[in-house]
Amino acid sequence: MTLAVKQTPSASAAALAVLAEGRRRKGVLAVAALVGLCLLLMLLSLGAGAFAIAPGRVAGILMAKLGFGPADLLDSREALVVLNIRMPRLLLGALVGAGLAISGALMQGLFRNPLADPGLVGVSAGAGLAAAATIVLGDRFFLASFAMKLPFAVLPFGAFFGGLVSTLALYLIATRQGRTSVATMLLAGVALGALAGSLTGLLAFISDDRQLRDLTFWALGSLGGASWTKLSAVAPIVLPLLFAVPLLARGLNALMLGEAEAYHLGIPVQRIKALAILLVALAVGASVASAGVIGFVGIVVPHLIRLSIGPDHRLLLPLSAIGGAALLVGADIVARLVVVPAELPIGIVTAFIGAPFFLWLLLRRGRIAEL
Repeated sequence: MTLAVKQTPSASAAALAVLAEGRRRKGVLAVAALVGLCLLLMLLSLGAGAFAIAPGRVAGILMAKLGFGPADLLDSREALVVLNIRMPRLLLGALVGAGLAISGALMQGLFRNPLADPGLVGVSAGAGLAAAATIVLGDRFFLASFAMKLPFAVLPFGAFFGGLVSTLALYLIATRQGRTSVATMLLAGVALGALAGSLTGLLAFISDDRQLRDLTFWALGSLGGASWTKLSAVAPIVLPLLFAVPLLARGLNALMLGEAEAYHLGIPVQRIKALAILLVALAVGASVASAGVIGFVGIVVPHLIRLSIGPDHRLLLPLSAIGGAALLVGADIVARLVVVPAELPIGIVTAFIGAPFFLWLLLRRGRIAEL
């Protein structure tokens, strides 16, 4: 008996080491698979559309741009389409997808529930309302005061403010004594989304024809207006977030145990929560300002990754960014090819993918709860 007791700690340590090694290998494989999928979809995206370009031709144009191919390729019509039209659209879609997926993973870690998502709980609708107000009211202010149209760089800040207010309101309503009610969160999200939708409708009613077209763009979501100018306004907001978010991984892992337990482990709980809310608002605001309201990315990607490699945020957050970029780039390919030569709003594609997934997730969680 004594010998068995002495061997138990070493056996447990060996088992934990094997488990950790298995998770590490699974994480490496997941990173390699997602990066490979994302790069493949990016290559296909540059050639997909009403004016189709073969992947080999796209690769040749990119190599020529980098100085490793014949320079005369850059003078072709295909090069003009790839570099000036589809490349900014591709990069914008990747940034928006990464930002939305990261936001979903952050909200799920903050609320300690995989059903949290910026689109489902009204955060995207709040950001869209602020963007709509910026378009309608801000545009009139700029025309009256400066005799110029509203600069696009103003939109991300307006949408950020709307996303921040929505996230704070949702957290305050759904959280009581450190515990978040899932039912309250979803119902509050529905109410916030309905309120934002009604106010957006009011803004649409008082808008002119040009503003109404812009508001229709926000409602359905699209990457059709992508340009290098728009990308240069959004990238400085989203890119720093993608590098800053993994720094919250340890705190979010501790929060999975509960706020009191995390506090006793030395985690600055209030600081983590405030920073997570700020980053969600920034990411959703920039995404809504540049591509409109696109739903379900923030719930599909993090949950699939969580099912694959576990809930460790050290892997979940960066993999969510890569997976979100891959999902939105793939959805954009579908949006361009389904109704050629027209273009389907990308929000319709993501809803077609995400709504059945969300229903499956609800049914699955209900069966687990019954057990």
